[in-house]
Amino acid sequence: MVLVLREPLFRRLYTSCYRSYSVTSNNASKGKITIAGKDYSVDHMTNVTPKILSHIGQNLHLKKYHPLNHIQTMIVKYLYSRYITARGNPLFSLHNQFHPVVTTQANFDSLLIAKDHISRRKSDNYYVNENYLLRAHTSAHQCEMIKMGFDNFLVVGDVFRRDEIDSSHYPVFHQMEGVRLCDVKEVFGIQQDMEKFTLFKNGERTDKRQGVHKQEVVDILISDLKGCLEGLATTLFGQDVEMKWVDAYFPFTHPSWELEIKIGGEWVELLGCGIIEQEILVNCSSGHKVGWAFGLGLERWAMKFYEIPDIRVFWSQDSGILSQFHFDDPSTKIKFKVKLIDSFLHPKKKLTSHCYRIIYRHMERTLSQEEVNIIHKTIEKEACSLLNVVIR
Repeated sequence: MVLVLREPLFRRLYTSCYRSYSVTSNNASKGKITIAGKDYSVDHMTNVTPKILSHIGQNLHLKKYHPLNHIQTMIVKYLYSRYITARGNPLFSLHNQFHPVVTTQANFDSLLIAKDHISRRKSDNYYVNENYLLRAHTSAHQCEMIKMGFDNFLVVGDVFRRDEIDSSHYPVFHQMEGVRLCDVKEVFGIQQDMEKFTLFKNGERTDKRQGVHKQEVVDILISDLKGCLEGLATTLFGQDVEMKWVDAYFPFTHPSWELEIKIGGEWVELLGCGIIEQEILVNCSSGHKVGWAFGLGLERWAMKFYEIPDIRVFWSQDSGILSQFHFDDPSTKIKFKVKLIDSFLHPKKKLTSHCYRIIYRHMERTLSQEEVNIIHKTIEKEACSLLNVVIR
């Protein structure tokens, strides 16, 4: 076995194809920012940076053969097949090209997030100005979609939060929001005495339901919601995957849960979901309906499905990484790996030599040659110990 060391690549993990921002030469209080073709004024709340704005327009979830596109495709395919109209068409619609800048009203107020809620803090978000920000979740488009008349829809896009960067956190990632709304006929089915059926009642709010919902209605919605998401988890992670539901709190759903699955002996949170707060539907002119919603991170699903060890890999332009996902069937199971570049069988000794290319790259800085040598020696030692090979 031969390990070939290449020189460290002296470039950052993420590279912008183009920059979709510009800042005027005026001072910050009088300047403007252009983001994806739209101009915004700058004020005391502005904290977006050129580095963050450089990610806008890359749309990783839309790039063919990108692992995030693969995951999106699998999830959409599952929901399209699970919910079918009477004419045999998918009930859900997909919307994955919304502008990333939203109003604070859409990102917070429309979802019943209190004015003093910690999720509004400047330290947690990227504000364009006091009235606009880079969306912190795809739920920011929920009310807009409902007002437009959509009852069953998926929204996918990049979202922005001021997280510390490490192997599982990055300030730009991708979410999918799913919403399903039903009227009385869709909940109970068409009945001869339809006028006797109702979705609502006046009651007290409990930990199991909202005060305006009949318990029977809530039970039907929960069965549909959990059945759908459990089916999604088993479709991607196998019929035998162990799952559990954990009670949760979100301002925009009640009751609410998180779905966890056991992977590699550890419980991993996959998504959050719940019954949509009826006040939201009333405010969106759909108060005669009830519904559920879920939200998930594409990166987390892709990392678990393809065994990708670091979230920053998704922004890599390294062909050695991206080429591993160049397949048409997104359900293809692969594991992130080093690349075998040559194999040789000695005609007399009958010994096989393998040559691998390993690219050493830190996710945040340039590695020194000394650091690379230490890592390389460690790999050689482990290969000899675990694989019973000889390094030459």
